[in-house]
Amino acid sequence: MPRDYDPKAALLSINTIKTLAMDAVQKANSGHPGTPMGLAEIAFEIWTGYLRYDPKDPHWAGRDRFVLSNGHASMLLYSMLHLAGFDLPMSELENFRQWDSKTPGHPESHITAGVETTTGPLGQGVGNAVGFALAAKLMEARFGEPFKDVHVYAIAGDGDLMEGVSGEASSLAGHLGLNNLVLFYDDNRITIEGETSLAYSEDAGKRYEAYGWFVQHIDGHDRGQIRAALERARAEKERPSFIVARTHIANGAPTAHDTAEAHGAPLGEEEIAATKKALGWDYPKFTVPDEVRALFAQRAGDNTKERQAWDARYASWRKENDARAKELDAFLAKAVPADLYEQLLKALPEKEDATRNISNAIQQTVAKLVPSLIGGSADLAPSTKTLIKGSAGVSRGDFTGRNLHFGIREHGMGAVANGMALFGGIIPYGATFLIFSDYMRPSVRLSALMEQQCIWIFTHDSVLLGEDGPTHQPVEQYFALRLIPNLVFVRPADALETAAAWALAMDRRHGPTAFALSRQKLPKIARDADFDPKSVLRGLYTVQEATGGKPDLILVASGSELHLATGARERLEKAGRKVRVVSAFSLEQFEKQDASYRESILPRGVKKVSIEAGRSEPWRAILGEDSLNLGIDRFGASAPDKVLAQKFGLTIDSVTETIQRWL
Repeated sequence: MPRDYDPKAALLSINTIKTLAMDAVQKANSGHPGTPMGLAEIAFEIWTGYLRYDPKDPHWAGRDRFVLSNGHASMLLYSMLHLAGFDLPMSELENFRQWDSKTPGHPESHITAGVETTTGPLGQGVGNAVGFALAAKLMEARFGEPFKDVHVYAIAGDGDLMEGVSGEASSLAGHLGLNNLVLFYDDNRITIEGETSLAYSEDAGKRYEAYGWFVQHIDGHDRGQIRAALERARAEKERPSFIVARTHIANGAPTAHDTAEAHGAPLGEEEIAATKKALGWDYPKFTVPDEVRALFAQRAGDNTKERQAWDARYASWRKENDARAKELDAFLAKAVPADLYEQLLKALPEKEDATRNISNAIQQTVAKLVPSLIGGSADLAPSTKTLIKGSAGVSRGDFTGRNLHFGIREHGMGAVANGMALFGGIIPYGATFLIFSDYMRPSVRLSALMEQQCIWIFTHDSVLLGEDGPTHQPVEQYFALRLIPNLVFVRPADALETAAAWALAMDRRHGPTAFALSRQKLPKIARDADFDPKSVLRGLYTVQEATGGKPDLILVASGSELHLATGARERLEKAGRKVRVVSAFSLEQFEKQDASYRESILPRGVKKVSIEAGRSEPWRAILGEDSLNLGIDRFGASAPDKVLAQKFGLTIDSVTETIQRWL
């Protein structure tokens, strides 16, 4: 059982959480004060009685995880981090929502120590929490003691539960029986537009019972009920726990109590003064009373003892498990062989094939060399070709495998994979068709924002997937993904470029990589004799140089269209042109190169043609107004791939003729 704190000090602590939220939002004249006020009691009980953390070592491997999925209530988290002793001084709370502060409008994990994940897009935090809990199970199954008894505590609001991503992730959590996950539902029945009854009338508890969760109902302002619910949740051994906490937004405010206005706007000086008076609060703004400091110092002492006990168990485990301890060190470091690319090049598949098949063959080598690689597909592994051979599937009660079955839940898959990456040690991958990257785009975007090493494997990457038709044929998705900052999008043309894609993804420690792989077979690309495979990693590189001097025409193509460029080059050179072929393996990698390299590949004053089976307009911005941009600026169609290639001009004959007419 947790420590029994002095009731007066506990109440004063809860009121401190409320007043810090009111003061910070009012000073910023922006923010959400009501929800932190309504959740103060729950946060207090979690942080002072159950959450295991060390503010001096925010990344301690044995810590519990806390996720505030309703990230608009960020002042709740910032207040707890400040009180708990993390590197978040009062000056940062006073600088809430301001430029370059550690207290942005929504919590950001790469900015603020103690923030486990970036939340704000509703529902994502629930998915991240599931990912944390799953990662803890995966790590415990591999290494035992260091990750035993790691719990995840999360809070979600009405908006989180209405967003579909939370349902997808919660369904998976129930299926896997993640009993180390405790999710509080802040049932305050208020959204921006008014009462939730405007659009929401389901019984969330019954829904989570159907998901396979252990469900409890409590008064979210009753500390005794909160603690009892947490005790029961901790004792539950088969299911994740869902605690429906009836709360009141802006709890304690005389007129803002239970109002939609308290959700997303400052309370105002008069209401704050009245609230503080009702709470018996007689301190200046941004004050933490000495009694509250003393209470959290007690909690710090308890956490120090817990950390010391964990350290002792960990030291004993390392002594008794020397080989596994070394494996754990490598796992946590996400160790990748320095010569991974060279090893992959030596093991390239010989036959012509679809890049999805080639990728799977290469993936097996990566998996042997990098145990941290764990992932799966949204029920599409037979099509995306992403199973790790020789490894079991992860299932309820057995987390030793490396193949995750996410079910038909792309949105949830992305959020769960992000949580796994954030947990540490795991390099997760998630796979689906490229067209369904739209379903998981918010998660992909957040992986880039949070600077997490996730691998997003998208297959069936063009209209040439064939008869499935325009609902499944991506045309705008290439540039939709390329527009996401810090995401590297790669579209390999053959086995060599697919190896480069894996090497690049495994080396990117501070950002995700997205693969676009073909369903159809692709021919091998003939490259010049002096070609250096490392040049592929620079994003754009010369595949075939012009014969007889400087080029007067440059053909730039990506993925399955690169062979069209090499085929057209041969014919154009016979007609007297000097043609260079450039592979657009990754535009993002190319942008990172120095200006001299970029100019050497795409020199100014030379006519250029882009060839890609997607939207053509963005290429004009890359290659210049006088370029020819061959692509598909409409939705696809249902027909065999060879017919589609003819109809959309994606043949060597058609490409060559179009270029000749343009010239």
